[in-house]
Amino acid sequence: MSTHHNSIPPGAIAPPGVGGADSGGGAPVPESYFTESRKGEVSELRNLLRNFATERDPQRKRDIIKKVIAYMTLGIDVSRLFTEMMLAIETRDLVIKKMVYLFLCNYATTHPELAQMCTNTLVKDCGNDDPMVRGLALRALCSLGLPLMVEYISEPLRRSLTDGHAYVRKTGVMGILKLYHLDIEAFERCNFVDILYEMLLDPDASVVSNCILVLNEIMAANGGMAINRAIMMHLLNRIHEFSEFGVVVVIELIHRYIPANDDEAYAIMTLLDPVLKTSNSGAVLATIQAFLALANHISDQDGSGGMKRHVITRVKAPFVTLVSAGSSELVHVLLQNCHALLDLCPGIFDDEYRQFYVKHNHDPTHVLYLKVNLLPKLANPTNAPDIVSELAELVQDSDHQLSRLAVRSMTRIACRNVGGAGCEQSVALRLVEMLDSSVDHVSSEAASALSSLIRQHPALKEIIAPPLPRSLRYVQEAPGRASLIYLLGECGDVVKEAPYVLEKLIDGYDEERNRNSAVRAALLTATMKLLFQRPPEVQHMLGRLLAKITDDVSNQDLHDRGLYYYRLLQSGAADDYQICRQAVMAASMQSFQSSLFAEEDDADLREELMKEFNTLAILYKKPSVNFISPKHRMRHVLMPPEHPLPPGVDSAPIVPPPTADAPAPPLTTPSVQLPTTSVPNTVVDLLGFGGGDPAPPLPVAAAPPSSFSLKSNVIMAGEEYQASWETIPDADATVTAIPMKFMPSSTDQVEQLLSSANVYTMASGELPTEFKFFLYAQGVENEWFLIQSNISKGDEPLLIVTIKTTNNNSKSAELLVEHLKTTLS
Repeated sequence: MSTHHNSIPPGAIAPPGVGGADSGGGAPVPESYFTESRKGEVSELRNLLRNFATERDPQRKRDIIKKVIAYMTLGIDVSRLFTEMMLAIETRDLVIKKMVYLFLCNYATTHPELAQMCTNTLVKDCGNDDPMVRGLALRALCSLGLPLMVEYISEPLRRSLTDGHAYVRKTGVMGILKLYHLDIEAFERCNFVDILYEMLLDPDASVVSNCILVLNEIMAANGGMAINRAIMMHLLNRIHEFSEFGVVVVIELIHRYIPANDDEAYAIMTLLDPVLKTSNSGAVLATIQAFLALANHISDQDGSGGMKRHVITRVKAPFVTLVSAGSSELVHVLLQNCHALLDLCPGIFDDEYRQFYVKHNHDPTHVLYLKVNLLPKLANPTNAPDIVSELAELVQDSDHQLSRLAVRSMTRIACRNVGGAGCEQSVALRLVEMLDSSVDHVSSEAASALSSLIRQHPALKEIIAPPLPRSLRYVQEAPGRASLIYLLGECGDVVKEAPYVLEKLIDGYDEERNRNSAVRAALLTATMKLLFQRPPEVQHMLGRLLAKITDDVSNQDLHDRGLYYYRLLQSGAADDYQICRQAVMAASMQSFQSSLFAEEDDADLREELMKEFNTLAILYKKPSVNFISPKHRMRHVLMPPEHPLPPGVDSAPIVPPPTADAPAPPLTTPSVQLPTTSVPNTVVDLLGFGGGDPAPPLPVAAAPPSSFSLKSNVIMAGEEYQASWETIPDADATVTAIPMKFMPSSTDQVEQLLSSANVYTMASGELPTEFKFFLYAQGVENEWFLIQSNISKGDEPLLIVTIKTTNNNSKSAELLVEHLKTTLS
């Protein structure tokens, strides 16, 4: 009798009714269970996109594109939708355009043939009437990352740099960097470096900050963006216009700048001082870095480094405020930099020590550890008792690591002799009490702390010695046992039973062999020291110990040390007993002149790290050469190599721009003309401040229509001017620079010229380096223009104007700028 079997390949899924758990008499499984009835996610999206043009709900349109982007983010290949997504780009919705551009950039490198399809669309959008569309299209065009697209990028990029809208210009500046990484030869043909330097005169501060970032990256091999006095004065006098991010970008240039003399260094510090009042930690740390760099260039009369101490004293208050109110991540960075500042100038933060106490309900673990490590550096004879008491409370904390750090910090205070008379005795007594703690890690850490303390203060033997034999019976951790054994060797002349305690350990050496090798090494050292303190009692047990150690090959270092001691005693006994004693007891016999042990002396490392203050080197506690590859490392080059000012001549002062309620104080320092300065790797006199050929002004708006006009014979009271100026936010102001064709001889000459154009003067004045004007005008639609301006004196006079309008119309402000240009030309 034969039986029929269905033949099913191994690993194959059985069809309905064949095989499987339910094949024997069970109901047949429906075929739809094994087949996919849906058309797939991508097919569904294609159907949705095909109906995209007819969809009337704007939110529904956004949701469809968002779903495509979501699938793309999850790693699903949606490149098949490229054609449908290209059709969706024809929309006025900026959100949809931005997502479509993101889709194009994502698939450009993997599907270059598809990316070419969108080139004409992107180039067309670069000429759109909406500046946001122009900027987004330009960013997408530059982000495709395809060498074959370079010929399409160059011209839109060049046009964007003279666009009338700041967003397009700053997007174009970042596009230059992308072109540099894409095709450096095309970048050099376009001469973009010179254009970027000219754009440092751009009226929009965000464009200027982008220029600095791009120049720094492009010229990284030469030490970053080339700077001279004209560039620094221009940027620093505009620093109030920059955002917090832009302020950091500008200030980071200062640590590479060599001031002409002490007066210029002090002037720059005065200008940066208001930045310390900001709540941005990056700006504050960058300012501290700039202050320290400037202090290096200020002559130190007595050679004591007092200028750096003065600088850190000045920044202490804002620094402590940030530590007290910042987030945990911010506080961690600030505390790491605080360690560096305290190493540079000890004692600066001593009076603020309470601000560095731990806050259990607020501080995360890593911040707690940093604060406990920082407290010993804040101790002095006045606050040491309070700090030691605070640390003693932390010893009983449930966090074992925090408890250990508290013990070590207490010991560091005593070892560094910063707590005044009696501090070391007080700390020693606390540590002796901890030896009897029922918590094993506390007693072990206390033993290790006492071994460090007695190295610095041998006179504390009488306090430390009594509990040692008893404590050795209870401490189980290997580091603690090793420290107690070491202390028995140091205090052998005080502890009567020391030889007998060690003899028990020697007899149980085979048991100790299973423990940490540090215990056996400490046993050898302690027994050797006891030999020279109590020879009759130790001689025989030392022989047994040396025999066991020289036969022990489980630890080569311990074996070699045992052989060393054996041969030393063998040769020294016949020659000179004192030579052997001195070789073994040297550490106990010497008097420490420094509060730091040799293993803690890292002065060279700290000096190296201070050169990289406010960088990751401070957080890692390693110079950047250890974690940044050479090709990504930026050279630190001080500039300029030669100053236009003679060494004995005072520099022209740098003064913050005045406000309506706080006009600039009179200046007594004489003005000095700036000759042309040659800057490495750049064109000469890039900003046109030094007597060379002036840089061409950057177009910021189209020519005004002939219909633009101002009312004549209008009058505004001073109180109304003041109130209106304060009401309008600074963010809504229009700031621009207008090159002038002549240097006025007086304020009256400028006032008469402006009055003929219906721009009237509220107040004016002449300073040694510039003319100041507070102006106003009224448009035909009754809007008021409030203007603050200054004309810098020099071979190439430059008018800097800040315009606020009562109706917040930036277009009217731009038209007024063109009106002023026409008048002053």
